[in-house]
Amino acid sequence: MTRVLQSDRREAASGQTRSVIVFLHGYGANGADLMGLADPLAEHLPDTTFYAPDAPENCAGAPMGYQWFPIPWIDNSSEEEAERGMRAAVEDLNAYLMGILDDEDILPEQLVLIGFSQGTMMALHVAPRFEEAIGGVIGFSGRLLVPELLKDEAKSYPSILLLHGDQDDVVPPQSLPEAVEALQAADFKEVYAHVMKGTAHGISPEGLGVALAFMRDKLGM
Repeated sequence: MTRVLQSDRREAASGQTRSVIVFLHGYGANGADLMGLADPLAEHLPDTTFYAPDAPENCAGAPMGYQWFPIPWIDNSSEEEAERGMRAAVEDLNAYLMGILDDEDILPEQLVLIGFSQGTMMALHVAPRFEEAIGGVIGFSGRLLVPELLKDEAKSYPSILLLHGDQDDVVPPQSLPEAVEALQAADFKEVYAHVMKGTAHGISPEGLGVALAFMRDKLGM
């Protein structure tokens, strides 16, 4: 049984939803942590409604925050617990996204996922397994989970933009080229990468600008 994700929603500035952006937060944070990005984006995407769910589990490593799945080297969980948590979170997120498509009456191509850290891991895992390609995936400071399964399990091939700080000491910067290589090997044709110079584990203004240009292109705005 899937768990219902608690979520913030910000209506399109124009009052008419032609596209949706869903923010997927990192380990130990919450939806509100990324919803602040809607402020600088909304003026450039007036017909876009924004969503930011909380991950389904309370986070042992950050008691006031949430996690999509456990991370053994942080919270002393087992690899089995981490894998079980990820599988459950994937089902939860799938159900959540399908609900948004229905509620907003949009097509998958009008949906973009923006992930940060563990949220990027979720976005890169869920989006390729959609029956129809979504409008795009933007992943900050994350990595691709179980890359060896992607070629066999991918059902659709959305455009993907990956960004990573070259000073990241949480998720190694090498995760960026590794993900690009694995996606290309799995027949993804539109994979873009951007290194945020002088940036640690975060989102730089420059990186957000690159992401905005990608979104406007993919959403036709």
